[in-house]
Amino acid sequence: MGAPPGYRPSAWVHLLHQLPRADFQLRPVPSGFAPREQEYQQALLLLAALAGLGLGLSLIVIAVYLIRFCCCRAPELPGSKSPSPGGGCVTWSCIAALLVGCAGIGIGFYGNSETSDGVSQLSSALLHANHTLSAIDHLVLETVERLGEAVRTELTTLEEVLEQRTELVAAARGARRQAEAVAQQLQGLAFWQGVPLSPLQVAEDVSFVEEYRWLAYVLLLLLELLVCLFTLLGLAKQSKWLVIVMTVMSLLVLILSWGSMGLEAAAAVALSDFCSNPDTYILNLTQEETGLSSDILNYYFLCNQAVSNPFQQRLTVSQRALASIHSQLQGLEREAAPQFPSAQKPLLSLEETLNVTEGNFHQLVALLHCRGLHKDYGAALRGLCEDALEGLLFLLLFSLLSAGALATALCSLPRAWALFPPSDDYDDTDDDDPFNPQESKRFVQWQSSI
Repeated sequence: MGAPPGYRPSAWVHLLHQLPRADFQLRPVPSGFAPREQEYQQALLLLAALAGLGLGLSLIVIAVYLIRFCCCRAPELPGSKSPSPGGGCVTWSCIAALLVGCAGIGIGFYGNSETSDGVSQLSSALLHANHTLSAIDHLVLETVERLGEAVRTELTTLEEVLEQRTELVAAARGARRQAEAVAQQLQGLAFWQGVPLSPLQVAEDVSFVEEYRWLAYVLLLLLELLVCLFTLLGLAKQSKWLVIVMTVMSLLVLILSWGSMGLEAAAAVALSDFCSNPDTYILNLTQEETGLSSDILNYYFLCNQAVSNPFQQRLTVSQRALASIHSQLQGLEREAAPQFPSAQKPLLSLEETLNVTEGNFHQLVALLHCRGLHKDYGAALRGLCEDALEGLLFLLLFSLLSAGALATALCSLPRAWALFPPSDDYDDTDDDDPFNPQESKRFVQWQSSI
């Protein structure tokens, strides 16, 4: 099958397409894109479930580490103010993990933007294809109506005016038959008329889903960014309550990161399966949804020398009929106009109608050629299989970095806040504040001395 112009499956498509797949019974599943097959759905769900397994393992590791830290910690000597050994290493490891998380957030913003650009390109291609199909339907309808009006009015009037000359009436009736034949042939060119599948509706649905997907990822990225920044602030100010709150928030973001990782992995693998051979699936789906013949769909989706134009015969017959009408009108103008002055007006009107019809016909020939719609098909594939897939991979990398950074931070933060000085809660109080415990103690000593 011929690939759309400018589109070739990328190395990432080939790599992801070669990944093994299995259903819930761990039986191998073919890598062909088949979203309606139960085995294929189970393979994608199993792939997404691996992220849940990763979340469970990370929570177990964090829990074991914290239990060991709480139960096996050496007791501190009374009055000892020296920091615990390795305390600085713990704090700096936590800071490094949070900085890695911030770098992952930048990658996530880039991936979210790339995915949105790819989906926008898909929507734009669908809208352009809808404009082309609507233009074909409009031109066919306008031309058929104009020819029908000419047959009912001008040609009927011309026949009545020329009824004294039998040969001229025969020429006018011949033009009538040719006009009716052109109208009949043109009606078969509006192949998308009455089709239940609307590219406009598909584009609107895709844009609607993408808008909420983009917003959800922006909120997730901003949430993790705030968690990282406030955690760093809590470590810098040695504020125990802020670090504790951010620890709880880090656990929440860790769960969200693993969940998004599962969705991204399943979506990337499914998209690579589709992009490895999109023509077969798109042809079958479009034929099922529209009921159009395979000749028409092959012509527009493949657009190569091996597939002939299914409308070529209709176009040829229409072109010959229009040329015949033109020659007949010229003959009538030479023969009838000098003898029948009242025939001049309908003849001029018919010439004008014929010129407009020929102009519409040439536009139809250009619109019906496979180049335009096939170009839209290629643009849609490039947006989906290049930009959108690349964005998904960057989002997958963001989720991986985020999960690793937050798991490291969750292991380090309890040890870090254990090293904070006990006066942490009063660092920000005013020395002259009577509710400050240190100031209250000095006030009592001053009263006793009096």
